[in-house]
Amino acid sequence: MRNCLGLDYPADKLHIVWTTDGSNDSTNQRLEDWPQATVHFHPLRQGKTAAMTRGMMLVDTPLVVFTDANTMLNREAIREIVRAFEDPKVGCVAGEKRIAVQEKDGAAAGGEGIYWKYESTLKALDARLYSAVGAAGELFAVRRELFTVMEPDTLLDDFILSLRIAMQGYKIAYCTQAYAIESGSADMREEQKRKVRIAAGGLQSIWRLRELLNPFRYGVLTFQYVSHRVLRWSLAPVLLFALLPLNIAILLAGGSPVCYGTILALQLLFYIMGGWGYYLSTRQVKNKLLFIPYYFLFMNINVMKGVNYLRKKKGTGAWEKAKRTKTESLNQ
Repeated sequence: MRNCLGLDYPADKLHIVWTTDGSNDSTNQRLEDWPQATVHFHPLRQGKTAAMTRGMMLVDTPLVVFTDANTMLNREAIREIVRAFEDPKVGCVAGEKRIAVQEKDGAAAGGEGIYWKYESTLKALDARLYSAVGAAGELFAVRRELFTVMEPDTLLDDFILSLRIAMQGYKIAYCTQAYAIESGSADMREEQKRKVRIAAGGLQSIWRLRELLNPFRYGVLTFQYVSHRVLRWSLAPVLLFALLPLNIAILLAGGSPVCYGTILALQLLFYIMGGWGYYLSTRQVKNKLLFIPYYFLFMNINVMKGVNYLRKKKGTGAWEKAKRTKTESLNQ
């Protein structure tokens, strides 16, 4: 709440709404100390998607900004987001997600930080081409009239909502001057919880956004969606781990030893570096050169685990909270 009230935006135009979902950690009692906030409490844990839908019933402003309780926004965030909506073709604005990594943090936080720097670069390039492909739930905004009620068991509410707005003919702007900061996962086991669920949500999204696979209707947006998201959540992990046996088979079948032998050596080197990166992570030793291949392999393995997660229908709209590292201050 202190972070919200410290934002550089006129107080009379800022309406703060909290939706708490089965909260039993005294959040509601603490919010009673802040009369500036409207609090909607639901006793049953129905998940974030349901909470967002309930919250939208309390909102009558033309623009709605979504954020999470464990993130801090930069002071200029709301003003920068509103400025992006001056373009009538923009229906959603995605803020930037940043991970606060400290020296004492382990490999999980470091890997998450590297990943989000990479992801932010891709989003900026996507927005320059036509539209960002999705938004991160830590900070994004929509035009209220474009909000659509999502299926209650939706796993990636931010992604589904933002792309359904794009499918209505609007763009998703990417605003690097509006960012949300949160701490990284406490360890790789906690990070795995997130990655598996996100991968399952990605596969769920491919089915629910299947109309977006039609390039004759959505043009450039389809190309961006397929290249940035669909391939990452479907074919890429399978092809990645098929490369090694295929390369060996080609060599045994008489393929060029110079060409395919070199490729095989590089593949093996990459996997060895990933394995060594894993070993160091278990010892809480950070080495960026080794950790990048490890985290890359870690992500793709968890995509495969996400298939099983979805197949067993474990997915509901309720998140299993991943433990985060403790930081001295995120509000900076």
